[in-house]
Amino acid sequence: MQWTDRIRQVKIFLVLAAVVIAVASLVTSHLLTRDLEREEHTRMEVWAEAMRTLNTADENTNLGLVLKVINENNTIPVIVLDSKGNAQTFRNIKVKGKDYEDSLSHAAQIGRDLLAHGKSIRINLDDSPHSDYIDVCFDDSSILKRLAYYPFAQLGVVLIFVVVAIFALLTSKRAEQNKVWVGLSKETAHQLGTPISSLMAWVEILKEQYPDDALIPEMNQDVERLQLIADRFSKIGSQPEMQPSSLNEVLRHVVDYMDRRTSKRIKMTTRLPDHEVMAQMNPHLFEWVVENLCKNAVDAMGGEAGSITLSVDDSGQRVVIDVADTGKGIRKKDIRNVFRPGFTTKKRGWGLGLSLAKRIVEEYHKGRIYVKSSEVGKGTTFRIELKKK
Repeated sequence: MQWTDRIRQVKIFLVLAAVVIAVASLVTSHLLTRDLEREEHTRMEVWAEAMRTLNTADENTNLGLVLKVINENNTIPVIVLDSKGNAQTFRNIKVKGKDYEDSLSHAAQIGRDLLAHGKSIRINLDDSPHSDYIDVCFDDSSILKRLAYYPFAQLGVVLIFVVVAIFALLTSKRAEQNKVWVGLSKETAHQLGTPISSLMAWVEILKEQYPDDALIPEMNQDVERLQLIADRFSKIGSQPEMQPSSLNEVLRHVVDYMDRRTSKRIKMTTRLPDHEVMAQMNPHLFEWVVENLCKNAVDAMGGEAGSITLSVDDSGQRVVIDVADTGKGIRKKDIRNVFRPGFTTKKRGWGLGLSLAKRIVEEYHKGRIYVKSSEVGKGTTFRIELKKK
């Protein structure tokens, strides 16, 4: 619980930090862009005035200073249009054209677009009311354009950082959970080992003293069952051995075991192909998975009459096993949580059965397990997919 709370707090901190960085970046970039835009506009006003001076120059005009102002603009795209919309000259513009006339024509088109968007300064060539004029059309410099895109690049970097950090936290959490699973499983197997050995010895003594007692074979089966459970727990955390195994036989074992331990009001049926279905699996662990699904199905019926159907289909690329029941069903909002450790709708239990089943199927058998369908009041179908032999 403490680890979950800490993870949640760190997630909240990372998200808040990302929001603060994003807002600060956007505000800073906006201020810089606005200041640079103002500066470029001022430079264009000076440049436009230099063009007016050049167009109205006489023998007393100092053209050196005028040409210096005009030639020092190496960053801001600018096009000078006459009163008829034709381009007189242009700078820092990439234009298309086979010759200079074509280039001027293309520049004029760009200039008219800038003029239509209000990115121009009109300069009268003299002081008369009907004087001729030129339009100095300009666009944002490449630096200003890059600065406009900079916040989005920075936001992308921040987002990647947050995603990587959260992924690392979740991976760390999962690794710690795995250690807990493995430690708990192996400790359970170890603790079961001693009493099981003692029970096996006592059963052998009882067999010698009461060879005809009908209950002793039943006791022996239960002890063997405990031994099997301990063996299953001992395999958690280590890579179990996979081998081609008969799925028909595994399901028959499960049905035989469950039939003797569930109410007669619950009918268990199997729908198996006529041939033996072979799949790559560890039979002991896979039996455990199907047993867990069947036990959950029994619990879902709440002591009422119902049925559990185990069906197999190997006609596709994978072997498909469906475990369907007529229990109370699962609410839609709970379906995505059924495999989460600790989730349970029962009054008793730790909510670990389906989590273990998912681990066994997906991590050990490289298969899939999921809720195929569920309807409240009608039942649930779990589906398992395994590799073929």
